[in-house]
Amino acid sequence: MNQYKLPDLPYDYGALEPHVSGKIMELHHDKHHAGYVNGANAALERLDEARTKEQFDRIPALERSLAFNLSGHILHSIFWRNLSPQGGGEPTGELKAALERDFGGFAAFRRQLNEVAGSIMGSGWAALVWEPLGARLLITQIYDHQSNLNQSGVPLLVLDAWEHAYYLQYQNRKAEFFGACWNVFNWPDVARRFEAARKLRLDAA
Repeated sequence: MNQYKLPDLPYDYGALEPHVSGKIMELHHDKHHAGYVNGANAALERLDEARTKEQFDRIPALERSLAFNLSGHILHSIFWRNLSPQGGGEPTGELKAALERDFGGFAAFRRQLNEVAGSIMGSGWAALVWEPLGARLLITQIYDHQSNLNQSGVPLLVLDAWEHAYYLQYQNRKAEFFGACWNVFNWPDVARRFEAARKLRLDAA
């Protein structure tokens, strides 16, 4: 069985300082993200065992565990590459034009993403997604790691609003963490994801 693997960070732990501390990055990547990878692999193994033993009453709970852990793995993998020591500023080109079309400009997009992240009740993410059926950009809250994400949305830029992403450095001032991330957002990475997602075609049922 193929197993999921924890990706290496594309930069040193302390490369995003002072905006995100190296200690947070180390714990976030090596402990939290690694936990989701291990959880996804364990869920797959238990699903395989349950099918083999025809213990189908176990499967709903295992499917929920897989969705939670695998989504956590995927979102964190995107998040690390959405950040860069050379990040910040604003996007350019077709991504900038799409943000202007769908949100009324970069400033409005930034305010909306911050508000979506800041108004999450409990744990979750804010995400900029490409919705191929409507051929437009949307912002969505993702409860925990998987709930409330529209089913066709392709994540382009994700912002972690779980406490483990910021509390060691920012305590309860999560809005400051969200603001700090704009100094390290990797717009070339987001633009690359945007170009790939726009090639998707989804027909209405």
